[in-house]
Amino acid sequence: MWIINSIVGAIVNAALLPFRSLSPMVGLTVFSLVSGVAMLYVFKWTSDQEGIDLVKRKIYAGIFEIRLFNDDLRAIMAAQRDIFRYNLSYLRLSLRPLLFMMVPFVLIIAQLQLHYGYQGLAVDQPVIVKVTLVAPAGPGDAGSTGDAGGGGTAAPLAPPPDVQLDVPDGLRLDTPRLWIPSLNEVAWRLVPEATGSYELGIRVGSETFTKSLVVGSQGGKRSPLRADNLLDQILYPGEPGFPSGAGVASIEVMYPEGTVNFFGWQTHWLIPFFIITVALAFLLKKPLGVTF
Repeated sequence: MWIINSIVGAIVNAALLPFRSLSPMVGLTVFSLVSGVAMLYVFKWTSDQEGIDLVKRKIYAGIFEIRLFNDDLRAIMAAQRDIFRYNLSYLRLSLRPLLFMMVPFVLIIAQLQLHYGYQGLAVDQPVIVKVTLVAPAGPGDAGSTGDAGGGGTAAPLAPPPDVQLDVPDGLRLDTPRLWIPSLNEVAWRLVPEATGSYELGIRVGSETFTKSLVVGSQGGKRSPLRADNLLDQILYPGEPGFPSGAGVASIEVMYPEGTVNFFGWQTHWLIPFFIITVALAFLLKKPLGVTF
């Protein structure tokens, strides 16, 4: 999965590079235009354009039939039946191109989320770093035992796992590690002291893993999660998964959610992206000769 993410990420990075120093809406609008045109061509090349056009004409004919024979109940019922049947045919003809578009579209959306979905950390703004381990550290993490008479004492909790965080210059460790046995999770709070891109080192026993962290408002990717399961690799494609048998399930940096200014409305970037993409697709479908 990482190879696919790397290829898609390189394409998205190259496309957004000229707009990195501009307002986020500039790059987002250009990418929406490119996405709308690409979707139209994919739909055109992978769909039965003549079949879709014929089915749409039959649907329109059924609607006109209802209006023309609005005093004939049997004719209206027959027209509604035909409209329903032709709508099913339209959905069937549209399904194939939608399947072709869905996979690359999801991969691109996940890459754009890295660029527009999170704010860069500010200097002196604390951030939480969480490490989730693969397996419980040992028995007795959250339980207690007693004798049959109820006079026993609680067994001591198992010691925290051997997990350490290496912090580079420019970041300050603000708290000692917090071990949460019920979640099998270790957490720290960091405070950035200078802008820049950093690499955290997480040592779990004899294993060492890295995690990126970005401080500053400069454009670029911000990867909140590094994980190994397939769904997380699709949704958070900024970093590779872990080697087989690694003791870590995920490493997370709690970036604040990002927004974009869409005509004075601070909102999630997906909303203007879909609005612009769909609007451009409808505007360009006739010039490009696409029926949908």
